[in-house]
Amino acid sequence: MAGTRNAPSTSERRAAARTAVVWDDLVPLLERTDGPLDVLDIGGGTGGSAVRVAGLGHRVTVVDPSPDALASLGRRAREAGVEVDAHQGDLGDLVGVVGTAAEGRGADLVLCHGVLEHVADPAAALAGLAAVLRPGGTLSLLVAQRHAAVLARAMAGHFAQAKDLLGPVSGDPGRTGHRYTADELVDLVGAAGLEVVSVHGVRVFADLVPSHLLELETGSTAALVELERAVADRPEYLPLATQLHLLARG
Repeated sequence: MAGTRNAPSTSERRAAARTAVVWDDLVPLLERTDGPLDVLDIGGGTGGSAVRVAGLGHRVTVVDPSPDALASLGRRAREAGVEVDAHQGDLGDLVGVVGTAAEGRGADLVLCHGVLEHVADPAAALAGLAAVLRPGGTLSLLVAQRHAAVLARAMAGHFAQAKDLLGPVSGDPGRTGHRYTADELVDLVGAAGLEVVSVHGVRVFADLVPSHLLELETGSTAALVELERAVADRPEYLPLATQLHLLARG
């Protein structure tokens, strides 16, 4: 089967569809700069984002609680020929690692992807993120969205779980983590003193498309990516998105 050896797998094609909207938001920030940015990636231990950002010439620091994830990051960075500064820790350790903007340290871009849903006090977490974000810097926040989670649980027959997800964010996130609505997320970010720039829906259709369609239909992944991009900023589709991607300015 010459010519197909290096073709992306179904999982890689699905991942591309799931992350396209996020990178559409981030790439302009990473390319429109006069020099390297100081980028802080919280919870990005395996390096999926960090290595790509470092490959664009930026200085990247990763803070993650998992030593195994950080080991994977080290291997991925070496294979890509880039340097990433890795630290074991969590949101409470950020000031010790990168310092605050008020101290003349901090970061130009903070990536907080898939982390906020696992903290008991999201307001305090966002206050900590705001403290390390330099004036004019950007926070990239990716969280699980509640409406889609309720729908997914109900369609799977987990009706009690779906009902439990209907309420607002509060207390211990448990094993599955919190889910947020767009309004809740905007209010939390605003309360932390940050200016919301955009909110986009991520994975509106990508999680619903059967894998065999991506395997059998030529061009299906590219078409799915374009569909995701087309609905990302349309408010009527926002409740269907598995995730919300919010950009905020410090």
